[in-house]
Amino acid sequence: MDNQKIIEEFLDNYWLLSGASENTLLAYKSDLKIFSKWLKSPLVKINSNNIEKYFQKRQLNPSSQARVLTCFRMFYQYLVKQKYIEQNPTDKLHHPKQEQKLPIFLTIKEVDTLLNSPDKKSIFGIRDRAMLELMYSCGLRVSELINLDYFNININDECIKIQGKSNKERVLPMGEMAIHYLNLYEKKARNYLLKSTKTDKYFLTNRGSSMSRQNFFYIIKFYTAKAKINKPLSPHTLRHAFATHLVQKGADIRSVQLMLGHSDISTTQIYTHIQNVQLKSQHQKHHPRG
Repeated sequence: MDNQKIIEEFLDNYWLLSGASENTLLAYKSDLKIFSKWLKSPLVKINSNNIEKYFQKRQLNPSSQARVLTCFRMFYQYLVKQKYIEQNPTDKLHHPKQEQKLPIFLTIKEVDTLLNSPDKKSIFGIRDRAMLELMYSCGLRVSELINLDYFNININDECIKIQGKSNKERVLPMGEMAIHYLNLYEKKARNYLLKSTKTDKYFLTNRGSSMSRQNFFYIIKFYTAKAKINKPLSPHTLRHAFATHLVQKGADIRSVQLMLGHSDISTTQIYTHIQNVQLKSQHQKHHPRG
């Protein structure tokens, strides 16, 4: 069977069954195309040695290799299920051991400085403050923030409805500051940004179109510089801060998992490690026997 055809067939099937995001599908498509080009033979006629040689040739870092191997597992599981092949060549392959990297996190004071950076007297400052407050208040992923529709937000009930990964829905409470700035955004900024366009998207650019990941990246970068925070912040920074500060204040890890929309609690437990690192640092700095 033609490699291109079987890749497209797999991706269509995977999307229907898993509800995977567009970014995941694009990554899997790229991984399979690169592998197919390197292989120079039908994807249905390989064994585990082919895959091991491929990883040796590419010399991917552990994180990238783990991602590509996951893609291959899903792909060959599908081929077995469709009876294109009899055995999954990835069955005996193992994910490389990865060093756990702690995300960059902000102190509460740094978050306050960042959130206070936008100019509350300008249209764009009001919009940006509303976005930053909402992200920190609810621990949203960047994709969840920029894809919000107007009907997802219920200011009267002080909650927000999120369509997360794999189309999993969760309803989150909003904090007082987020509600205040969302009200301000709706009253003083959104209609101006909407202009003559018609869209249900909640956060808008100066052209009246929906916010993009790149737009939000530049917003974070701009206010990081303005706040004079000397840390390499990313669009996910406020999500990490949300989780870290909840754990620091004694929130139950299971509740934090539900609010973040993590399917596996082990993903959430990294925030307990962040707290442990902070405690160790404080102990070494201030304890007489540190």
